[in-house]
Amino acid sequence: MTLGSFLQPFPSDGAHVEHLSRRTLLAATTAGVAAATLSAHPSPATTLSRKALRAAPSDPAQAAAATAPSDKALRKIISGMSLEEKVGQLFVMRVYGHSATAPDQADIDANLKEIGVRTAAEMIAKYKLGGIIYFAWAHNVRDPHQIADLSNGIQTAGAQNPSRIPLLIATDQEHGIVDRVGKPATLFPGAMALGAGRSTSDAREAGRIAGAELRAIGIVQDYAPDADVNVNPANPVIGVRSFGADPTAVAKMVAAQVKGYQSARIASTAKHFPGHGDTATDSHTGLPVITHTREQWEQLDRPSFEAAIAAGIDSIMTAHIVVPALDPAEDPATLSRPILTGILREQLGYDGVVITDSLGMEGVRTKYGDERVPVLALNAGVDQLLNPPTLDVSWNAVLNAVRSGELTEERLDVSILRILRMKAKLGLFKDPYVTHRGVDRTVGTRAHLAAADRIAERTTTLLVNKDGLLPLSRRRHKNVLVLGANPASPSLSDGPPTTVIGAALTELGFAATVLPTGTAPTQAVIDQAVAAAKGKDAVLIGTYNVAAGSAQQKLVNALAATGVPVVTLSMRNPYDIAQLPSTGAHVAAYSWIDVELRAAVRVIAGRVDPRGKLPVPVQKADDPTQVLYPIGYGLRY
Repeated sequence: MTLGSFLQPFPSDGAHVEHLSRRTLLAATTAGVAAATLSAHPSPATTLSRKALRAAPSDPAQAAAATAPSDKALRKIISGMSLEEKVGQLFVMRVYGHSATAPDQADIDANLKEIGVRTAAEMIAKYKLGGIIYFAWAHNVRDPHQIADLSNGIQTAGAQNPSRIPLLIATDQEHGIVDRVGKPATLFPGAMALGAGRSTSDAREAGRIAGAELRAIGIVQDYAPDADVNVNPANPVIGVRSFGADPTAVAKMVAAQVKGYQSARIASTAKHFPGHGDTATDSHTGLPVITHTREQWEQLDRPSFEAAIAAGIDSIMTAHIVVPALDPAEDPATLSRPILTGILREQLGYDGVVITDSLGMEGVRTKYGDERVPVLALNAGVDQLLNPPTLDVSWNAVLNAVRSGELTEERLDVSILRILRMKAKLGLFKDPYVTHRGVDRTVGTRAHLAAADRIAERTTTLLVNKDGLLPLSRRRHKNVLVLGANPASPSLSDGPPTTVIGAALTELGFAATVLPTGTAPTQAVIDQAVAAAKGKDAVLIGTYNVAAGSAQQKLVNALAATGVPVVTLSMRNPYDIAQLPSTGAHVAAYSWIDVELRAAVRVIAGRVDPRGKLPVPVQKADDPTQVLYPIGYGLRY
């Protein structure tokens, strides 16, 4: 999701990245509803005069906060809630379907099988949920108007519950390799690309525009940005989702993006506390253990979360990781009171919403059963319980824990107040609904798309340029063969990636021939590529997490041996270049989404100058104790 389930469409990093020791890595990187609710619970803070409205702040986020219900009004709402409503308010759950009331039959069947209800509306009525999370694979995000209608349907369903509390509708829209909402929405470079661009203003602008578009379709909580510091090139789940390996630089970018999202009235979520950047295990499938000392955690992981808190972050997501130096009991951080209450609440002074990563991930399920996990999470200091594998089991576990006295109703009230404060700050008690007109004037506008292009151009990083091969010339390199991997593209993109690259070259006046070769080309495919290179003026190969001795490496070597100029373009981790000494030129794009690939092609063709700088170090392939390209490295024309 945020971690949870985003990897489903993508190949696993782990099989493609050579393992490096932790000591080496650490050394290398150190340096409607409103009216109903408010009529039942009136408060002076929620009814402003025209004069007061004219005097309200011009910033949308400040204006919403100025008109939000007071804590007194929110506590009155809580006092009128049933125990079942209080339990439901703690959960954020997935649901299948494009409509809250009339999904396709296949989605009805999936809901019945996994949740025991037919529709989102039925689920909200039965479990009194506080939030819903959208996924492309759950068929929630077909197009902007449909998403807006689904959001409105969900809010209407929430208004039918006795307390009539609006829902938090959330998604993982990190950008880069994690996008739930695709075109025609504006897609931006991901975190590591922004880290390469080194512009906090670009990070903030990307967050502001992305947040505005999410808000227009009814999504009000985004599980972004990723605040992890990626000090492990072999990290199978974070990688380019991180802004980089320098804690100070990451902290600045996190703070900027938080401010951007929240200026658009989006609840931003920093993740994954206490820091997932040095794991070699994927917490979807296992329980990672991080052996940092307390001092290393203070130096590497703390700064970015501290910066997010200082920037006013609305929510922080937990990690399903074990950090013995922070909790000797070796509980997953999601279930650890020393980490969530002792460090996050008490030491860092954070009093906002704490949300778990997906409770369906194996990392949080290995030590305790699904019935115990939500109760332990609440005891640890969590407020929102995200996407449990079986909602009925988790919901009833919390309900029964209160009835048995293991949890008190007062403990639930503390979390519910935090959740309602966030909903109030977002203006949901005033008006949770969106319109098609708002969608049309906000989502994927020409100005937003142009901003994404400009930002992407400032992230593309040139690492190798032997004999001045780049930029390619339409006169000398007219005929280009495009090869490479085609990882699954975000929903509603122009993918696959090789097609996007070929089309971008054609638009710039080149004659491009596209031949996808995949992440593991066979010898027959390599031979076909070599044959196709004959008569071409250049070859452009998109690479995806190249490992020593891999088929992708063999493909590049075979093409280089033909004498045709070879340009490689890493479409995910920038560490590929360490395995590609035979390439004539190498560019890092940090993702395979359209906006980054097209920007990289414009750099390769010389339409713009490469400006990106590595936000992580690249170690030598034959001696990982040595740095091949340090943080800050990047060539210019």
